[in-house]
Amino acid sequence: MSRIPSLSSPFLLGFDEVERALDRVMKGSEGYPPYNVERIAPAGQPERLRITLAVAGFTRDQLDVSVEENELVIRGRQIDDTERVYLHRGIAARQFQRTFVLADGMRVLGAELKNGLLSVDLVRPEPERVVRRISIATDD
Repeated sequence: MSRIPSLSSPFLLGFDEVERALDRVMKGSEGYPPYNVERIAPAGQPERLRITLAVAGFTRDQLDVSVEENELVIRGRQIDDTERVYLHRGIAARQFQRTFVLADGMRVLGAELKNGLLSVDLVRPEPERVVRRISIATDD
């Protein structure tokens, strides 16, 4: 298992929250549902990302996509059908929660469910380049 390097270097100031977010993501990374993250690069526009989750068997009403503070949270809730009598049950009703930590400025554009795949599109606007000169006080 690879170890994520600590952000406690004296040159990385104020990154405590980032380190906590990395720890939280590493602890909650179960394997279900499987997902892809892809870069979509339209020419001349800000970078877009698409997260696609394999959610076969879930309806739109059983899925919830929300942004909570700086996290994209995707939940799925299926209710077990007690009316059916199974001779073999290989497909279980499941619940899941998948969390993605979003960088500052990331925005969710929308979500779409198609053919058992839930796609969530995000955009990362180009950051402004700001240079601020700091004056140096003297003891004179």
